[in-house]
Amino acid sequence: MPRFRKISEILRMMKDKTHVRNIGIIAHIDHGKTTMSDSLLAEAGLLSPTVAGEARALDYLEEEQKRGITIKTANISLLHEYEGEPYVINLIDTPGHVDFSGKVTRALRAIDGCLLLVDAVEEFMVMSEVRLRKALEERVKPILFINKVDRLIKELKLTPEKVQEKFVRIINQFNNLIETYGEPEYKDKWKARPAEGTVIFGSALHRWGFTIPMMQKKGLKFSDIVKYYKDGNLDELRELLPLHEAVLDVVVKHLPNPLEAQPFRIPKIWKGDLDSPIGQAMMKVDDDGPTVICVSKITFDPHAGVVSAGRIFSGTIKKGDEVYLVNAATKYKVPQVSIYMGPFREVVDEVPAGNFVALLGLDKCRAGETIVDAAYSDQMVPFEPMKYISEPVLTIAVEPKHPRDLPRLIEAMKRLSIEDPNLVATVNQETGEYLLSGMGELHLEIACKTIQRDFNIEIITSEPTVVYRETVRTSAGPFMGKSPNKHNKLWFTIEPLEEEVMKLISEGSLSDVLSAKARREVLVKKAGWSSREARDVITIDPNMNILIDCTTGVQYLREVREMIGAGFRWACEAGPLAEEPIRGIKVKLVDAQLHEDPVHRGPAQIMPATRQAIFAAFLSAKPTLLEPIYKIQVRVPPQHLGGVTSLITRKRGSVFKVEQRGPIVFVEGYIPVSETIGLASEMRSATSGTAFWQCTFSHWAPVPDSMLPDLIRKIRMRKGLKPEPPKAEQFIVRE
Repeated sequence: MPRFRKISEILRMMKDKTHVRNIGIIAHIDHGKTTMSDSLLAEAGLLSPTVAGEARALDYLEEEQKRGITIKTANISLLHEYEGEPYVINLIDTPGHVDFSGKVTRALRAIDGCLLLVDAVEEFMVMSEVRLRKALEERVKPILFINKVDRLIKELKLTPEKVQEKFVRIINQFNNLIETYGEPEYKDKWKARPAEGTVIFGSALHRWGFTIPMMQKKGLKFSDIVKYYKDGNLDELRELLPLHEAVLDVVVKHLPNPLEAQPFRIPKIWKGDLDSPIGQAMMKVDDDGPTVICVSKITFDPHAGVVSAGRIFSGTIKKGDEVYLVNAATKYKVPQVSIYMGPFREVVDEVPAGNFVALLGLDKCRAGETIVDAAYSDQMVPFEPMKYISEPVLTIAVEPKHPRDLPRLIEAMKRLSIEDPNLVATVNQETGEYLLSGMGELHLEIACKTIQRDFNIEIITSEPTVVYRETVRTSAGPFMGKSPNKHNKLWFTIEPLEEEVMKLISEGSLSDVLSAKARREVLVKKAGWSSREARDVITIDPNMNILIDCTTGVQYLREVREMIGAGFRWACEAGPLAEEPIRGIKVKLVDAQLHEDPVHRGPAQIMPATRQAIFAAFLSAKPTLLEPIYKIQVRVPPQHLGGVTSLITRKRGSVFKVEQRGPIVFVEGYIPVSETIGLASEMRSATSGTAFWQCTFSHWAPVPDSMLPDLIRKIRMRKGLKPEPPKAEQFIVRE
């Protein structure tokens, strides 16, 4: 039986890496993650068994309890005994709703294995697939838990043969995804094999579960479970097949401990030298090595300030240690070390490698930060940036009801964007509006409620507007940019960036920490670029833009390269069409004439010249807007199928899959994000309230030409700009 809050025992166990498991629970929304956590906590003695499954103990926010969804990740440590040996299970419960996907991505960086819960009735849903793919990207080993088996027995009244068909279909879907998205060396090892006990079946709500070996050992068949339900003997079933035994035994037996996991995870998430002292310490999970922590979560404590939580990959962190934040380039002394137990932090003396930790007092720390022992500050390469499955696609303007609250509102928005990097707070310099961008309507609604509740600020919000991107459809140039002092000239061409290169950027294969030689090899081998073109990349913009130096023999160019790169990033921040970010362009510097005196070629000269030429080329290359597209999945009774498909079509969407699963029809399609604002009420009307649906970001697509001029005009007017976009001639300069 697992035990809870034996802090001294947990700390002692944390030093024995073979007896530590760092795991997360991931799933589609409403597939039972938090209910399962409740059931494990009930067995640990924290919750009364009578309320387990309904208490939502790890959903400690008021808004989570009200809505019945998980919004924040929550950590807890359990002690579990397996074959007479005690183990520490560090568990993270994660959100299922697509709007909070960023929190799941950050949690996956900290763990080594995960339980993927799949509803036995609904089977694989859109976020089940997305979550599994993300786990595979982070080299986190997944285990399949088929949940809500009780519904197959009680509600659908399926025969054992039909139940088995469902199980086989879910397991095949799981294995197919691993075959498709898994890395070659892990595909076979990580597939679900029921006979080996790597698939758990059960009911988190009723707190029973089993694996095939467990059933064989106890001499039971599935028909026995059906009989317990018919006879109403759930207590007996729980005693015979306790959920915690099925789940935690599988976790201990089949998910890796830190000593096993870090040697295969570190090369994926850290691109430093594995043979260096730091690399070796992380590969060996060395308690005595240099302290290295990857921060996965930032929260604000009203009394203590910034709390930085993350995974210790090497070393032992203690109160008073001097550490260095690699990205923030700042040193700190750690004033307090603690571990999370649900909503509570337990202050401890030290935490060794291979475990989760929470640190106080690191004010400049942000999610994704790399913390290292200060003695190694000049040797540490940061961890790979976390790659999110989506990006902010909706924006609202926020203002305080009472002007005196404006400074507090600015501080509140700043804090929210630090806690959740997927919330972006900006100021529109033209209109003075304070803007908040998020992943969806729910994401923004929760953020606004947090501002009102936690900061006691009454706010007024605008209707949400969609975030767009600007790009080009053809090539153009070269165009010249001239510095304000007329002493420097730069020539650039522009063209659409290849899809393959955009994919490499999104995967992190063209990371800035790579050497120029390594980037060149990637571009030549994987994107098919010529050696000449790939030889000298000046900078790669996170919005999938790339700047290349194609010049030869230009004097003083090395001294201004960084300024040209800064001018390129400045141009990409807000394009000329509607001041939306630019995406998917390849810009080449093809020639330059630079003044011999450094005084005449500073940033104030080079950056405007770069931006001017890029805008001239951009507006000459058939510019357009890209709009975000959601993948929508709807489950609905067959009689309302027509209502769903016609609604999606009417909203400029398309349906690509309709599948009958038992009494329910599953519809999948694509729909522009702009058409989903207020979609809930229309979906209810079209299906008499019987549809369950969810959207997840899929891709960017060009806005239809018929809509483009009017849309650009509306965006520009909303931003306080002239209604008509500029012409290329306004940026073209002559010799």
